[in-house]
Amino acid sequence: MENVLPPANPQANLRNYQETYQTFDWEDIAQEFSWHQTGKINIAYEAIDRHAEDPMRSNRFCLIYEDEHRKERITYHQMRDLSNKFANVLKKLGVKKGDRVFIFLPRCSEYYIAMAGCAKVGAIFSPLFEALMEMALRERLKDGGAKVLVTTPRMAARVPFSEFPDLNHIILVGSGNIVLRPGEVSWEEEMAGASYDFDIEWMDLEDPLYIIYTSGSTGDPKGVLHVHRDMIGYLITARWVLDLRDDDCLWTTSEPGWITGTVYGVFAPWLCGVNNFVRGGRFDLEGWCRSIEANRITVWYSSPTVFTRMMEREKDIAQTCDLSSVRHILSVGGTLSSEVVFWARRFFKIPIHDTWWMTETGMIMIANYPGMPIKPGSIGKPFPGIVAAIVDEQGNTLPPLTLGNLAIRKGWPAMMRGIWRDETRYQAYFTREPWYISGDLAYEDEDGYFYLQGREDYQIKVDGVMVSTTEVEEALRRHPAVGDAGVVGNPDAQRGTAIKAFIALKPGFSPSAEVQEEIREFMRRYFSPRLVPKEIEFRPEIPRGRDGMVIRRSLKAWALGLPG
Repeated sequence: MENVLPPANPQANLRNYQETYQTFDWEDIAQEFSWHQTGKINIAYEAIDRHAEDPMRSNRFCLIYEDEHRKERITYHQMRDLSNKFANVLKKLGVKKGDRVFIFLPRCSEYYIAMAGCAKVGAIFSPLFEALMEMALRERLKDGGAKVLVTTPRMAARVPFSEFPDLNHIILVGSGNIVLRPGEVSWEEEMAGASYDFDIEWMDLEDPLYIIYTSGSTGDPKGVLHVHRDMIGYLITARWVLDLRDDDCLWTTSEPGWITGTVYGVFAPWLCGVNNFVRGGRFDLEGWCRSIEANRITVWYSSPTVFTRMMEREKDIAQTCDLSSVRHILSVGGTLSSEVVFWARRFFKIPIHDTWWMTETGMIMIANYPGMPIKPGSIGKPFPGIVAAIVDEQGNTLPPLTLGNLAIRKGWPAMMRGIWRDETRYQAYFTREPWYISGDLAYEDEDGYFYLQGREDYQIKVDGVMVSTTEVEEALRRHPAVGDAGVVGNPDAQRGTAIKAFIALKPGFSPSAEVQEEIREFMRRYFSPRLVPKEIEFRPEIPRGRDGMVIRRSLKAWALGLPG
């Protein structure tokens, strides 16, 4: 099997990666926005109203939405009017620039209208994942200081409203005939009475746009803050990585509660003025494939899990669905195996292009581009304007094929501007100047391609559940033969990730298969099955830093057979 795939599309928007990378200037991209001439800044104007005023784009579909019960098509012209109406609703409720509006809805048209309306009024919106339960909601609403919540009556039952004195209004979508309590208003009634005209709140490029919450290695939610300047990165990554063109229809399958759903499911395609598809409801492989066929999806951005399931059901899908409209496929959110890349090239006649970025980076940072050769298993090369490197604990750049921390030089337009109300946590990302430290372990090959190898932090996802590495290590050290222990996650076909333990034995004990099994049996008897290492390897000692913490980069390098 060949190691390098030729460019999927030599005529892609980004045709000469190397030349573009060497000459790229973010200011050249900024000049494409109307605010470069007018000085009037608001991402909602650039993403919606600007297209609504353009006869060539006003009737393209800003949102093609469908689920089991609804099918809607909203043009850019219609989205301008609807987002104006919602901005007027917010203004009527006293929302002003800088106020926080939380959106807690299932995927539906109202979610996207609300996001655009918040931007127009200058509010900071926070999109929430619909599966969040009471404790997670409490943490986020309290931290963000929510003034308004947009939700449904059913989902509102999870919100302990009495605990939030700043939460003045709840906008209920689909309130029907229920009796509204004090502070509650009906989306349908308020929208029906709101004006189509609204004077957009003009912003500064550094004014906050949204807070998106993610869990850190401790599990505590952190509110990652992004600003209107992000739009520069959204536009050009959509054009060069997603390869969007005027006649495309994009489907980004991520929910808006996740960063991918907010950036590449909403603002990036809107800035490009293309048709944008959203499917609501739960994951349904057959239904998803029918949506691709019915809506003639041309660019599809999804996750490794989806593609793996498609590969497993290849024959059923090939017999029931025509997926020939798809011309470009991308992946994000996990390890994309080489097997899946080669499968896609056979099944779709094009490979899947892996991408890497994070909530904190705000935009795609490293990618496989349709006009560039692909090395299956690699996340690709840095986007033009991005300087990426593999660094050690002191921030020194490491040589090729050496495992280290994936770092990005500060200064790109979509970089987070803070962790809401937590400056200390924000600065922790920048302890090795001039680098942003991602926390992801990776290595770079001699050709400049990057390969992701997991996290450096203290959690491993096993069977979809987060497991604390510290908890596993402490459990292992209770065995009478174990002097020290360090664990990492390794890719596993059944579990996604399996635990590998490195163990330094106490004096008097010698490495053997019998001792390995004794340790596993000890773990099975006293601890959760998820804490039992699938692999155990004996080492003379476990590497630790000056602070006494396990150096996981070294463990991961051992597991991969790399220097580190």
